[in-house]
Amino acid sequence: MTARSDLRELPSILLGWFDRNARVLPWRGPIGMKRDPYRVWLAEIMLQQTTVPHAAPYFEAFTRRWPSVNDLAAAPDGDVMRAWAGLGYYARARNLLKCARQVAARGGFPETSAGLRELPGIGPYTAGAIAAIAFDEPSAAVDGNVDRVFARLMALKGEWAQEKKQIAAAVAAIVPARRPGDFAEALMDLGATICTPAAPNCLLCPLTEFCAARTEGNPERYPIKPAKPAKPVRFGHAWVHLREGKVWLVRRPPEGLLGGMLALPTGVWQEGALPEAQPPMRADWQASGEVRHVFTHFSLRLSVWQAGVSRAPAGEGVWADLAQESGLPTVFAKALAQATGGTIRPR
Repeated sequence: MTARSDLRELPSILLGWFDRNARVLPWRGPIGMKRDPYRVWLAEIMLQQTTVPHAAPYFEAFTRRWPSVNDLAAAPDGDVMRAWAGLGYYARARNLLKCARQVAARGGFPETSAGLRELPGIGPYTAGAIAAIAFDEPSAAVDGNVDRVFARLMALKGEWAQEKKQIAAAVAAIVPARRPGDFAEALMDLGATICTPAAPNCLLCPLTEFCAARTEGNPERYPIKPAKPAKPVRFGHAWVHLREGKVWLVRRPPEGLLGGMLALPTGVWQEGALPEAQPPMRADWQASGEVRHVFTHFSLRLSVWQAGVSRAPAGEGVWADLAQESGLPTVFAKALAQATGGTIRPR
Protein backbone atom coordinates (compact mmCIF):
# COMPACT_ATOMS: atom_id res chain seq x y z
CA MET A 1 0.00 0.00 0.00
CA THR A 2 1.31 3.45 -0.92
CA ALA A 3 1.32 6.23 1.66
CA ARG A 4 -0.73 9.33 0.99
CA SER A 5 1.50 12.11 -0.31
CA ASP A 6 -1.04 14.93 -0.09
CA LEU A 7 -0.61 16.30 3.43
CA ARG A 8 -3.40 18.88 3.39
CA GLU A 9 -5.72 16.70 5.49
CA LEU A 10 -3.00 15.95 8.02
CA PRO A 11 -3.68 18.93 10.34
CA SER A 12 -7.33 18.06 11.01
CA ILE A 13 -6.45 14.42 11.75
CA LEU A 14 -3.56 15.41 14.00
CA LEU A 15 -5.62 18.00 15.89
CA GLY A 16 -8.33 15.40 16.55
CA TRP A 17 -5.67 13.11 18.01
CA PHE A 18 -4.25 15.99 20.07
CA ASP A 19 -7.65 16.82 21.56
CA ARG A 20 -7.79 13.29 22.96
CA ASN A 21 -4.14 12.75 23.84
CA ALA A 22 -2.47 16.08 24.64
CA ARG A 23 0.15 15.89 27.37
CA VAL A 24 -0.55 17.76 30.59
CA LEU A 25 2.40 20.13 30.99
CA PRO A 26 2.87 22.96 33.51
CA TRP A 27 3.23 25.61 30.79
CA ARG A 28 0.09 24.64 28.88
CA GLY A 29 -3.32 26.16 29.33
CA PRO A 30 -6.67 24.87 28.05
CA ILE A 31 -6.57 23.22 24.63
CA GLY A 32 -7.76 25.59 21.92
CA MET A 33 -6.95 28.77 23.87
CA LYS A 34 -4.05 31.17 23.39
CA ARG A 35 -1.34 30.79 25.99
CA ASP A 36 0.44 33.36 28.17
CA PRO A 37 3.42 34.46 26.02
CA TYR A 38 5.71 34.71 29.05
CA ARG A 39 5.08 31.11 30.05
CA VAL A 40 5.36 29.89 26.45
CA TRP A 41 8.63 31.75 25.95
CA LEU A 42 10.10 30.59 29.27
CA ALA A 43 9.18 26.97 28.57
CA GLU A 44 10.58 27.04 25.05
CA ILE A 45 13.91 28.47 26.23
CA MET A 46 14.16 25.91 29.02
CA LEU A 47 13.31 23.05 26.67
CA GLN A 48 16.16 23.83 24.29
CA GLN A 49 18.56 20.88 24.69
CA THR A 50 16.61 19.79 27.81
CA THR A 51 13.99 17.11 28.41
CA VAL A 52 10.48 17.86 29.66
CA PRO A 53 10.92 15.97 32.98
CA HIS A 54 14.12 17.87 33.72
CA ALA A 55 12.78 21.29 32.69
CA ALA A 56 9.37 21.08 34.40
CA PRO A 57 10.49 21.65 38.04
CA TYR A 58 12.68 24.56 36.95
CA PHE A 59 9.75 26.10 35.09
CA GLU A 60 7.51 25.79 38.12
CA ALA A 61 10.18 27.27 40.41
CA PHE A 62 10.81 30.20 38.04
CA THR A 63 7.15 31.05 37.62
CA ARG A 64 6.52 30.92 41.36
CA ARG A 65 9.44 33.23 42.01
CA TRP A 66 9.04 35.46 38.93
CA PRO A 67 5.40 35.16 37.79
CA SER A 68 5.69 37.73 34.99
CA VAL A 69 8.28 38.88 32.50
CA ASN A 70 8.54 42.17 34.40
CA ASP A 71 9.37 40.29 37.60
CA LEU A 72 12.08 38.34 35.82
CA ALA A 73 13.46 41.47 34.17
CA ALA A 74 13.90 43.09 37.59
CA ALA A 75 15.68 40.09 39.11
CA PRO A 76 19.40 40.31 39.94
CA ASP A 77 21.58 38.43 37.47
CA GLY A 78 23.10 36.24 40.19
CA ASP A 79 19.70 35.10 41.45
CA VAL A 80 18.59 34.01 37.99
CA MET A 81 21.86 32.26 37.18
CA ARG A 82 21.71 30.43 40.50
CA ALA A 83 18.10 29.36 39.88
CA TRP A 84 19.13 28.11 36.43
CA ALA A 85 21.99 25.98 37.79
CA GLY A 86 21.65 22.37 36.67
CA LEU A 87 19.72 23.16 33.46
CA GLY A 88 22.94 23.55 31.47
CA TYR A 89 23.66 25.61 28.34
CA TYR A 90 24.08 28.71 30.46
CA ALA A 91 24.13 31.14 27.56
CA ARG A 92 20.38 30.54 27.54
CA ALA A 93 20.10 32.01 31.03
CA ARG A 94 22.10 35.09 30.07
CA ASN A 95 19.94 35.59 26.98
CA LEU A 96 16.84 34.94 29.08
CA LEU A 97 17.62 37.98 31.21
CA LYS A 98 18.54 40.14 28.21
CA CYS A 99 15.32 39.17 26.49
CA ALA A 100 13.14 39.72 29.58
CA ARG A 101 14.57 43.21 30.02
CA GLN A 102 14.00 44.13 26.39
CA VAL A 103 10.43 42.82 26.52
CA ALA A 104 9.74 44.70 29.76
CA ALA A 105 11.17 47.90 28.29
CA ARG A 106 8.98 47.68 25.18
CA GLY A 107 5.85 46.79 27.16
CA GLY A 108 5.32 43.21 26.03
CA PHE A 109 6.33 40.52 23.60
CA PRO A 110 6.17 41.13 19.84
CA GLU A 111 3.19 39.24 18.43
CA THR A 112 4.80 38.01 15.21
CA SER A 113 7.54 35.49 14.54
CA ALA A 114 9.52 38.16 12.68
CA GLY A 115 9.36 40.50 15.68
CA LEU A 116 10.21 37.74 18.13
CA ARG A 117 13.34 36.78 16.18
CA GLU A 118 14.81 40.19 16.94
CA LEU A 119 14.98 39.33 20.65
CA PRO A 120 18.06 37.72 22.27
CA GLY A 121 18.08 33.94 22.36
CA ILE A 122 15.08 33.46 20.04
CA GLY A 123 15.75 31.60 16.80
CA PRO A 124 13.42 30.51 13.99
CA TYR A 125 11.87 27.54 15.81
CA THR A 126 11.32 29.35 19.11
CA ALA A 127 9.90 32.40 17.33
CA GLY A 128 7.50 30.25 15.33
CA ALA A 129 6.39 28.32 18.41
CA ILE A 130 5.72 31.43 20.51
CA ALA A 131 3.95 33.23 17.66
CA ALA A 132 1.70 30.25 16.97
CA ILE A 133 1.00 29.15 20.55
CA ALA A 134 0.67 32.57 22.20
CA PHE A 135 -0.56 34.79 19.34
CA ASP A 136 -2.33 32.47 16.87
CA GLU A 137 0.03 33.35 14.02
CA PRO A 138 -0.05 30.52 11.45
CA SER A 139 3.71 30.07 11.61
CA ALA A 140 5.73 26.86 11.39
CA ALA A 141 7.57 25.61 14.46
CA VAL A 142 10.04 22.96 13.36
CA ASP A 143 12.19 21.38 16.06
CA GLY A 144 13.96 18.03 16.24
CA ASN A 145 10.72 16.18 16.94
CA VAL A 146 9.05 17.70 13.89
CA ASP A 147 12.10 17.03 11.72
CA ARG A 148 11.92 13.38 12.68
CA VAL A 149 8.17 13.07 12.07
CA PHE A 150 8.35 14.61 8.61
CA ALA A 151 11.55 12.82 7.62
CA ARG A 152 9.59 9.61 8.22
CA LEU A 153 6.36 10.79 6.65
CA MET A 154 8.26 11.73 3.48
CA ALA A 155 10.98 9.00 3.69
CA LEU A 156 13.63 11.59 2.91
CA LYS A 157 16.95 10.13 1.75
CA GLY A 158 18.93 13.13 0.55
CA GLU A 159 21.55 15.38 2.14
CA TRP A 160 20.26 16.32 5.59
CA ALA A 161 20.79 20.08 5.40
CA GLN A 162 18.68 20.21 2.25
CA GLU A 163 16.10 17.82 3.67
CA LYS A 164 15.62 20.13 6.67
CA LYS A 165 14.73 22.95 4.29
CA GLN A 166 12.25 20.67 2.53
CA ILE A 167 10.70 19.73 5.87
CA ALA A 168 10.38 23.37 6.93
CA ALA A 169 8.64 24.19 3.65
CA ALA A 170 6.31 21.18 3.96
CA VAL A 171 5.27 22.14 7.51
CA ALA A 172 4.79 25.81 6.60
CA ALA A 173 2.52 24.80 3.72
CA ILE A 174 0.02 22.99 5.96
CA VAL A 175 -0.05 25.08 9.16
CA PRO A 176 -3.78 25.69 9.68
CA ALA A 177 -5.15 29.21 9.99
CA ARG A 178 -7.27 27.99 12.89
CA ARG A 179 -5.51 26.56 15.95
CA PRO A 180 -1.92 26.94 14.67
CA GLY A 181 -0.63 26.78 18.24
CA ASP A 182 -2.37 23.49 18.96
CA PHE A 183 -1.04 22.17 15.65
CA ALA A 184 2.52 23.07 16.71
CA GLU A 185 2.07 21.40 20.09
CA ALA A 186 0.41 18.37 18.52
CA LEU A 187 3.44 17.78 16.30
CA MET A 188 5.72 18.14 19.32
CA ASP A 189 3.63 15.65 21.30
CA LEU A 190 3.52 13.18 18.42
CA GLY A 191 7.30 13.24 18.11
CA ALA A 192 7.85 13.03 21.86
CA THR A 193 5.40 10.22 22.63
CA ILE A 194 4.68 8.23 19.44
CA CYS A 195 7.18 8.93 16.67
CA THR A 196 10.15 8.54 19.01
CA PRO A 197 13.77 8.17 17.87
CA ALA A 198 13.83 4.47 18.79
CA ALA A 199 10.92 2.03 18.67
CA PRO A 200 8.24 4.40 17.30
CA ASN A 201 4.75 3.20 18.22
CA CYS A 202 3.32 3.13 14.72
CA LEU A 203 0.23 1.18 15.85
CA LEU A 204 -0.94 4.24 17.83
CA CYS A 205 0.12 6.87 15.32
CA PRO A 206 -2.74 8.89 13.82
CA LEU A 207 -0.69 9.64 10.69
CA THR A 208 0.11 6.09 9.59
CA GLU A 209 -1.66 6.50 6.26
CA PHE A 210 0.65 9.40 5.39
CA CYS A 211 3.90 7.69 6.43
CA ALA A 212 6.15 6.55 3.60
CA ALA A 213 8.71 5.18 6.07
CA ARG A 214 6.05 2.93 7.63
CA THR A 215 5.13 1.70 4.15
CA GLU A 216 8.78 0.82 3.56
CA GLY A 217 8.74 -1.10 6.83
CA ASN A 218 11.64 0.63 8.55
CA PRO A 219 10.69 3.99 10.10
CA GLU A 220 13.66 3.93 12.48
CA ARG A 221 15.92 4.39 9.47
CA TYR A 222 14.82 8.02 9.38
CA PRO A 223 15.97 10.73 9.65
CA ILE A 224 19.16 9.91 7.78
CA LYS A 225 21.77 12.26 9.21
CA PRO A 226 25.53 12.45 8.78
CA ALA A 227 27.54 10.76 11.51
CA LYS A 228 28.54 13.07 14.35
CA PRO A 229 32.27 13.53 14.83
CA ALA A 230 33.70 12.29 18.11
CA LYS A 231 33.88 14.97 20.78
CA PRO A 232 37.36 16.03 21.86
CA VAL A 233 38.30 15.35 25.46
CA ARG A 234 39.67 18.08 27.71
CA PHE A 235 41.40 17.61 31.04
CA GLY A 236 41.66 19.89 34.05
CA HIS A 237 41.65 20.29 37.82
CA ALA A 238 39.07 21.53 40.32
CA TRP A 239 40.05 22.79 43.77
CA VAL A 240 37.71 22.30 46.72
CA HIS A 241 38.61 24.59 49.63
CA LEU A 242 36.70 23.54 52.76
CA ARG A 243 36.42 25.46 56.03
CA GLU A 244 33.97 24.90 58.88
CA GLY A 245 31.17 23.49 56.73
CA LYS A 246 31.72 25.96 53.90
CA VAL A 247 33.26 25.79 50.42
CA TRP A 248 35.07 28.55 48.56
CA LEU A 249 33.38 29.52 45.27
CA VAL A 250 34.33 31.98 42.57
CA ARG A 251 32.23 33.74 39.91
CA ARG A 252 33.17 32.77 36.36
CA PRO A 253 33.60 35.54 33.75
CA PRO A 254 30.27 36.82 32.39
CA GLU A 255 30.86 35.52 28.86
CA GLY A 256 31.97 32.11 27.68
CA LEU A 257 31.40 28.62 29.02
CA LEU A 258 29.33 28.66 32.25
CA GLY A 259 29.56 32.44 32.14
CA GLY A 260 28.43 34.29 35.24
CA MET A 261 27.96 31.13 37.30
CA LEU A 262 29.36 30.38 40.73
CA ALA A 263 31.98 27.67 40.42
CA LEU A 264 34.85 25.86 42.06
CA PRO A 265 38.27 27.33 41.27
CA THR A 266 39.83 25.56 38.27
CA GLY A 267 42.86 25.89 36.09
CA VAL A 268 42.97 25.69 32.31
CA TRP A 269 41.11 22.86 30.56
CA GLN A 270 43.19 21.45 27.73
CA GLU A 271 43.01 18.66 25.19
CA GLY A 272 45.44 15.80 25.00
CA ALA A 273 46.70 15.42 28.56
CA LEU A 274 46.09 16.53 32.11
CA PRO A 275 47.79 19.90 32.73
CA GLU A 276 50.18 20.35 35.62
CA ALA A 277 48.34 20.80 38.91
CA GLN A 278 48.67 24.40 40.07
CA PRO A 279 46.61 24.89 43.25
CA PRO A 280 45.47 28.44 43.99
CA MET A 281 47.11 28.36 47.44
CA ARG A 282 49.42 26.19 49.52
CA ALA A 283 47.58 23.56 51.54
CA ASP A 284 47.54 19.84 52.24
CA TRP A 285 45.78 18.92 48.99
CA GLN A 286 44.32 15.45 48.76
CA ALA A 287 43.29 13.84 45.48
CA SER A 288 39.57 13.01 45.54
CA GLY A 289 39.30 11.25 42.21
CA GLU A 290 37.92 12.27 38.85
CA VAL A 291 34.56 13.41 37.53
CA ARG A 292 33.46 13.37 33.92
CA HIS A 293 31.04 15.69 32.22
CA VAL A 294 29.86 16.17 28.64
CA PHE A 295 29.40 19.64 27.16
CA THR A 296 28.01 20.44 23.72
CA HIS A 297 31.35 20.51 21.95
CA PHE A 298 33.67 18.51 24.20
CA SER A 299 33.89 16.02 27.06
CA LEU A 300 35.66 16.97 30.28
CA ARG A 301 37.67 14.85 32.71
CA LEU A 302 38.23 16.84 35.86
CA SER A 303 40.68 15.81 38.59
CA VAL A 304 39.28 16.88 41.95
CA TRP A 305 41.40 18.00 44.90
CA GLN A 306 40.24 18.97 48.37
CA ALA A 307 41.86 20.56 51.39
CA GLY A 308 40.77 22.07 54.67
CA VAL A 309 42.05 25.64 54.78
CA SER A 310 42.05 28.36 57.42
CA ARG A 311 41.87 31.33 55.09
CA ALA A 312 40.43 32.30 51.73
CA PRO A 313 42.52 31.97 48.56
CA ALA A 314 43.69 35.11 46.81
CA GLY A 315 41.15 36.78 44.55
CA GLU A 316 37.45 37.41 44.74
CA GLY A 317 35.10 34.69 45.92
CA VAL A 318 32.58 33.68 48.58
CA TRP A 319 32.31 31.08 51.31
CA ALA A 320 29.13 29.09 50.64
CA ASP A 321 27.39 26.87 53.16
CA LEU A 322 27.80 23.23 52.15
CA ALA A 323 24.45 22.32 53.65
CA GLN A 324 22.66 24.86 51.48
CA GLU A 325 24.76 24.92 48.31
CA SER A 326 22.58 23.76 45.42
CA GLY A 327 23.13 26.46 42.85
CA LEU A 328 26.24 25.10 41.14
CA PRO A 329 26.43 23.98 37.51
CA THR A 330 26.26 20.22 37.29
CA VAL A 331 29.95 19.69 36.57
CA PHE A 332 30.94 21.55 39.75
CA ALA A 333 28.22 19.89 41.81
CA LYS A 334 29.68 16.55 40.70
CA ALA A 335 33.16 17.66 41.71
CA LEU A 336 31.96 18.91 45.08
CA ALA A 337 30.10 15.65 45.71
CA GLN A 338 33.27 13.76 44.82
CA ALA A 339 35.32 15.79 47.31
CA THR A 340 32.80 15.67 50.16
CA GLY A 341 31.70 12.08 49.87
CA GLY A 342 28.30 13.01 48.50
CA THR A 343 27.42 15.90 50.81
CA ILE A 344 26.28 17.81 47.71
CA ARG A 345 24.44 16.01 44.96
CA PRO A 346 24.11 17.30 41.37
CA ARG A 347 20.56 18.16 40.36
